[in-house]
Amino acid sequence: MGHKEDLLEGAKKCLVENGFVRTTARDIVGASGTNLASIGYHYGSKDALLTQAFIALMQEWGESFEGGLAGEGGSLERFRALWEGVLAKREASAPVWAASMEVALSGERLPQLRGMLAASQAEGRRGLISLLTGTPEEELTERDERTLGAVCQALLNGLMIQWLLDPGSAASAEEFTEGLRRIAEGLTAAGRGGSVAEAGA
Repeated sequence: MGHKEDLLEGAKKCLVENGFVRTTARDIVGASGTNLASIGYHYGSKDALLTQAFIALMQEWGESFEGGLAGEGGSLERFRALWEGVLAKREASAPVWAASMEVALSGERLPQLRGMLAASQAEGRRGLISLLTGTPEEELTERDERTLGAVCQALLNGLMIQWLLDPGSAASAEEFTEGLRRIAEGLTAAGRGGSVAEAGA
């Protein structure tokens, strides 16, 4: 590998071990066996490099599901298979989720990093939609990203936050899927005069 690839691998390692805020340029240099000048030359800044490292880690996480998920696209079985996969990988991926929360809660202290990560959201949303529905990413529209993608992302982030805060009380894949089923049935029932609370009770 060249310096660019070495830097990315080193940044991924530092991100998992230290998070965004505590990782310094020297940490990355030490982990990658490169030099400080290489960061600016290949990535422009430490924050830009860490953002690329975060995106790469999330892509690797998504690719771990490429063997396929059980169930027909868009079905509850497919949803449950995804949540089961997410939770099965939670210990390995927890540092990455924690790092993303660190940036989200940073306020204006990390404006460049927040902006870069926000710009990568559409790509993440497309990947989630594709996993859950089986629709190829290139067929998805901006409207898909801003509706179905936003909801899928919120569900995923919410589930991981539950596990980060208190694994003992966090929902299992089965419980999470049942909750989604009851919401869906309740929304359907609401059109007939029922309610979400009554669905699946």
